[in-house]
Amino acid sequence: MMKAFALSLGLALSVVAAEVPRQSPEFVLNYPGGKQDLLSKHRGKVVLVEFLFTTCPHCQHTAGVFSKLQTDYGTKGFQALGVAFNDMAQMLVPDFIRDYGAKFPVASAGRDQVMTYLSLSPMERFVVPQVVLIDKKGVIRAQSPPLGDAKLQEEASLRTQIEALLKEGAASSAAKGATSSVAKKK
Repeated sequence: MMKAFALSLGLALSVVAAEVPRQSPEFVLNYPGGKQDLLSKHRGKVVLVEFLFTTCPHCQHTAGVFSKLQTDYGTKGFQALGVAFNDMAQMLVPDFIRDYGAKFPVASAGRDQVMTYLSLSPMERFVVPQVVLIDKKGVIRAQSPPLGDAKLQEEASLRTQIEALLKEGAASSAAKGATSSVAKKK
C-alpha cells in the first residue's frame, strides 16, 4: 500500500514539475579548463540544450544535428549548448567535442544538478539525450519527457520550432521600431 502511494506520488510530482512552459531555473555550466558560466547569460537568445552522456550514440548523433543548427542560426539569435552528466563527464567532454565535431559549447554538470533542472525525480527512469528549448525571455517552451521525444532530436522539427521562436521577438521589435520612428517624426 505504502509502495503504491509513493509510486503514484512520484508520478504525480514528475508530471506537475516538468510542465511546459515554465521559467528556466538558473543552471551552472562547467566548461573544460575550469571556466564556469550561467545559462541565464544566454537570455535574449533562443537556446537549445542537450543534456547528454558522452558515451551515448543517440547523444552523439544529436550533437551533429545541434552543430548544423548552430551553424545555420547562430548569427540570428540562437545558441545550442551541451551539458554532459555521465560519470567522468568533465574529463570526457574535450574528446566528445573533438570526436563528434560539436560546433557549440559543451559543459559538464553533476547528475543531481541536471535532474533538478529537468524536474526529474532521482528515482525516475529517463533516457538521454534530454532536450530543452528555451525562448528569448528564458521560458522553457519544450522539454523531452523522461522517456524521450523524437521531435526534439529531429533536425526538421527543431528547425520549425527554432524559427518560430526566433520570429517571436522579431515581430515585437519591428513594431516597437516603427512606433519609435513615428514618434520621432512628430
